[in-house]
Amino acid sequence: MHEMITNDGVRLTYRDSGGDGVPLVMLHGWGQTQEMFRHQFEELAPGRRVVTVDFRGHGRSDKPSHGYRVARLARDVLDLVDHLGLDAFDALGWSMGASVWWSFVDQYGTGRIRRFVVVDQPAAVAAAPWMAPAEQRESGAIFDVAGLLELGAALAGPEGATVREDFVRSMFSGDTDPDVLAFVTEEIRSTPAYAGVPLLFDHCAQDWRDVLDRIDVPTLVLGCEGSHVDPASQRFVAGRIPGARLHVFPASVASSHFPFLENPGEFNAVVEKFLS
Repeated sequence: MHEMITNDGVRLTYRDSGGDGVPLVMLHGWGQTQEMFRHQFEELAPGRRVVTVDFRGHGRSDKPSHGYRVARLARDVLDLVDHLGLDAFDALGWSMGASVWWSFVDQYGTGRIRRFVVVDQPAAVAAAPWMAPAEQRESGAIFDVAGLLELGAALAGPEGATVREDFVRSMFSGDTDPDVLAFVTEEIRSTPAYAGVPLLFDHCAQDWRDVLDRIDVPTLVLGCEGSHVDPASQRFVAGRIPGARLHVFPASVASSHFPFLENPGEFNAVVEKFLS
């Protein structure tokens, strides 16, 4: 584990495997940690340099009282790649981590990104009232605004721990590996409600559709038939990013939002083939 300080004084914990070649910077999702990528950190192609980080408010990083917006997380990632001196790197974002990369591209461009992997993230998580029904379906919206507000209030309330665990369980379908479910449930406990709730609201309220067609680097979009995220939303994302490739894991391979934990061999093979 290594540490760095962001430009607003927040300590972030990260891992850097070393190795040769173009680094792969992997970003985790809301409420989770860089431990999600425990099977990728050392098991991707031998010698590949892999970098992971705990976002502010997550894992072993600081949990300040400020900065729980996707745009701020994107600035933190800029601070990280600057700290490491990475002039060129591959980028992988899972769930909210993909949104952080979209924010990074929106603000700082794609000049340093060689290849980009998007894992199971809708273009818009909450259906804004001004979106037509077809747009809501295409974007992959999981909540309406009222549902998002209700979830945030429940997470911040006295039964927040139970609500959080139920929310995690909803991301799995079929016969769930109890060890994987227990691991994910444990990791999410590291994010306090004062950090997680405003960040979840900001994350879900974003609409990234206008960023997708400005992504001008080779991109792979990964979906999962067994996830709570509709694979049709990943087809939409891949269709909007010029030249993007799409791979959807069948439910027999990944029956959840966590393909890198459920079937790391299959996940790693698909990612490595694209990056190579």
